Amino acid sequence: MTSLPEIIRKKRDGLLLTEAEIRTVIEGITDGSVGEEQIGAFLMAVYFQGMEPEETVVLTRAMLESGDSLTWEGASLPIVDKHSTGGVGDKISLPLAPALAACGVGVPMVSGRGLGHTGGTLDKLESISGYQTRLSTQEIKEIVQDVGCVICGQTERIAPADKTIYSIRDITSTVESVPLITGSILSKKASAGLQALVLDVKVGEGAFMNDMAQARTLANSLVRVSNGLGIQTSALITEMDYPIGRTIGNALEVIESVECLKGEGPHDTEELVCALGGELLHLVKKVQSPEDGFKAIQKTLHDGSALQRFRAMIEAVGGDPSVCDDPTSALPKAPKLEEIKAPSKGFVKHISSRELALVALELGAGRNRKEDDVDPAVGLEILVSRGESLEQNQPWIRVHHRNNLNSDHIARLQAALSTSHDMPSASSRILEAVR
Repeated sequence: MTSLPEIIRKKRDGLLLTEAEIRTVIEGITDGSVGEEQIGAFLMAVYFQGMEPEETVVLTRAMLESGDSLTWEGASLPIVDKHSTGGVGDKISLPLAPALAACGVGVPMVSGRGLGHTGGTLDKLESISGYQTRLSTQEIKEIVQDVGCVICGQTERIAPADKTIYSIRDITSTVESVPLITGSILSKKASAGLQALVLDVKVGEGAFMNDMAQARTLANSLVRVSNGLGIQTSALITEMDYPIGRTIGNALEVIESVECLKGEGPHDTEELVCALGGELLHLVKKVQSPEDGFKAIQKTLHDGSALQRFRAMIEAVGGDPSVCDDPTSALPKAPKLEEIKAPSKGFVKHISSRELALVALELGAGRNRKEDDVDPAVGLEILVSRGESLEQNQPWIRVHHRNNLNSDHIARLQAALSTSHDMPSASSRILEAVR
């Protein structure tokens, strides 16, 4: 058996690792026999030398097999999921999972919490009174079979090797490695026993990937490796310069999600839900094309069937279903509201998603460290749309806070708004498909 220092040396020198060598590393990480300094050295070697697609498939499979996976013998539904690389105002999972369930597929959506300027799906759902995100694998399977979907957190036995690697990637500055990102995402997603997966790869100032070249590299890696694991996969590269929808902040994003489930959500929120869902319906051959899938998902948002599944999912995990009827009354509210007015007349050209997210984070809507608390009630409500005509002194953003909004926050929010004398042309958030 090749020793761990020799494996690290091989990758440091840019050589291909065998399946046995990669598994030696992951097994040592899982059983604790490999120290943090050797894990860090291995990650740094991968960061600088990269991995070939076949190496990344083996790495991902080994991380997946370090823990438990869901199995679906005898299931009558195709099992699918979606993953986003993280964005600002990204509440797409909340309406998407029940919309897919209403179209006859099963969705065991294992989600995460927010960290830094990007929000977390679990934080949003936990703003609903009683909603339990910690479920056993048996509970996940039962709810998917009964309701069609569930959104919950990662169990302790799902890809435990990834938990160790993830924590050390942060302190060794190896977070941006495409093979490591790919392995981390897909080892957790594949543990759900999926037949199909769609990936929402964000690009822009509010995203992890800042330009199209980076986004394409990551999207291609994810699709190639996921297909190599036997999961039918496609990706959409979507724009993340401008906040998604109208809200940033956990309870506010649940309100917008319910509006979307009633067919009353912002256009861009609905577009992303329908496009990502349409990809999945096409991958499992429920429809003839992604475009047909788009229409099928959209129908569930407008006929009430997706909202019905959302209500059933909330009830199944102990949450308060009245959020589906009157979310504003059912969810936590911030004690202070302040509207910020436009300094000049013009058309809304741009709103900086990253700056808004950072202000929301400082107001308490997110966390800088995993152990930080999140305030579900605070956040930002955008009152105008891209391309809309704006009058001087017209309120353009509403801040929900706890008397902690200061002059620096206000100045940064004002600077985040850009206007133009000419109306910007309408554009789609969906930039490219990788299939």
